[in-house]
Amino acid sequence: MKRTLIIILLTSSIIVSCNRPPKTARDPEEALIRSARRLSNEAIAKKDTAMLASVWTLDYHVVTSRNFERSGRIANRDWFANEYTSKPDVIYIRTPETIQVFSKWNMASESGTWVGHWTDQGEPCELSGSYFAKWHKINGRWLIRAEVFVPLNCSGKFCEQSPI
Repeated sequence: MKRTLIIILLTSSIIVSCNRPPKTARDPEEALIRSARRLSNEAIAKKDTAMLASVWTLDYHVVTSRNFERSGRIANRDWFANEYTSKPDVIYIRTPETIQVFSKWNMASESGTWVGHWTDQGEPCELSGSYFAKWHKINGRWLIRAEVFVPLNCSGKFCEQSPI
């Protein structure tokens, strides 16, 4: 009897948690950040550097998976333009897992996973890992102030190169 009650309670708990709306539906600020992230991924897929740069603050800073650092919206936009020229099929996708908003200061954190795909000398390459982004709400818009990318998996010739 006790075991049956425990099974019923666990099953009910699982059903209730599976039927909950996603957090984005309950938190409008998080929904805005997720929307901006989708825009960022879409801009990368379209190779639209202007759209991509529009989600960054002027002082946007990045630490890449190979520990290169770049500061500024223009410098990072230009880097992406060069990346599209040297790797015409490159695509990067960031998938947020957790977004936490600190509304008092108009800041938020995002953590998740990322993956990059491209072809190098006819061979497919893939690099993936985890990332962290710091968001800042400026004039009513959520913009990325900084991103840090950590590599966790790599395949292809690119992996043979040692990082700096």
